[in-house]
Amino acid sequence: MAKKTITIEQIGSPIRRAASQRATLVGLGLNKMHRVRTLEDTPSIRGMIKKVEHMVRIVEEA
Repeated sequence: MAKKTITIEQIGSPIRRAASQRATLVGLGLNKMHRVRTLEDTPSIRGMIKKVEHMVRIVEEA
């Protein structure tokens, strides 16, 4: 069985954001604008996305 994945893109800048939000973006592999990452869809990844949902967008869920 294939693992579910989620593709996210950074659309907001971490400038003038809390350090924890910047660290969350780095943890997701996003640290520059318009960078796209495909990650395993787990509850911990979903929680990280929820924390910075104003700076990322979900491109695709598979």
